[in-house]
Amino acid sequence: MSSFGTIFRVTTYGESHCKSVGCIVDGCPPNLELTEADVQPQLTRRRPGQSKLSTPRNEKDQVEIQSGTENGLTLGSPIGMLIKNEDHRPKDYSETDLYPRPSHADWTYIQKYGTKSSSGGGRSSARETIGRVAAGAIAEKILYKANKVEIVAFVSSIGAVGMDRNPLDEKFQKILNTVTREEIDATGPIRCPDPSVQDAMVKEIEKYRDSKDSIGGVVTCVVRNCPIGLGEPCFDKLEAKLAHAMLSLPATKGFEFGSGFLGTQIPGSKHNDPFYFDEESQRLRTKTNNSGGVQGGISNGENIYFSVAFKSAATISQEQPTSTYDGKDGVLAARGRHDPSVTPRAVPIVEAMTALVLVDQLLIQKARDAGRLIVSA
Repeated sequence: MSSFGTIFRVTTYGESHCKSVGCIVDGCPPNLELTEADVQPQLTRRRPGQSKLSTPRNEKDQVEIQSGTENGLTLGSPIGMLIKNEDHRPKDYSETDLYPRPSHADWTYIQKYGTKSSSGGGRSSARETIGRVAAGAIAEKILYKANKVEIVAFVSSIGAVGMDRNPLDEKFQKILNTVTREEIDATGPIRCPDPSVQDAMVKEIEKYRDSKDSIGGVVTCVVRNCPIGLGEPCFDKLEAKLAHAMLSLPATKGFEFGSGFLGTQIPGSKHNDPFYFDEESQRLRTKTNNSGGVQGGISNGENIYFSVAFKSAATISQEQPTSTYDGKDGVLAARGRHDPSVTPRAVPIVEAMTALVLVDQLLIQKARDAGRLIVSA
């Protein structure tokens, strides 16, 4: 479905080549300072046409808040946000009337709904994520106000070129502890904080772009200052909610939390995170963080970190042997404008979905805390 969240609930709308895309945000607390200026920076980081590493589709992606605020403050009522599609070219997709694009959603949408959008990917297009990013910007503002929560995502690999994400690697842990969005954006369109692999990543994307092909990659995300106690065992554990959020994004193929798959190669004696009492924060902390900031499905106050795998974009301009909808062999060379790698532009989208999960879980926990006070009064 097109809605996400329990208390802080987001519904997105729009297709890749319709008049506009956007979202309705329900459950935002009243009296939060909010204008378009709070939302626009993340949409600008996500928008197409930013560099030679992305699609040349040129959209401003300017957000308009339609409802839910007055005089720069939220009312507590649903917040409607609209972003116009301006540089859309539906005729670029006429060949998809004959051919389902290999590994795209054309065929499955027709099987499910009996119809599909005649241009682009419709709701399976990455333009659907604009509404998520707009809503995520509001969620981030609440999280920062509540606990100065910081969410920073970055590209950790492109194709076979990547950073060392071993949880025991000191360099990787230092990046997780200190990297900022400003530092990520300063690396240019590749959005990777490791100088030793940045140039090789750019060349990897350029290589596939120049051959009318595409390549995938991995986005890693870290959350700092997350409140303790978020997550609802047993089925809505925090890492499970994050996995749900990330795997709902277009082109995702994998999710790895904390030490992830490498953690299976580390014995328990080294993988366990010993506790100690931290005098500065006056609470228990862990000396290491292979758990990724979550234990038993509940946040423990340490950095939360995870990685998301994005496949190579399905729509490419290279000729591909395939079949028509009625089963006749043919060759498809898609037109349109497409990212040679979706990974760099996925960074703010991953941040947005992280914020949506955390703000919802925060509000749920606040309700639980209030209930505990009621019965103990």
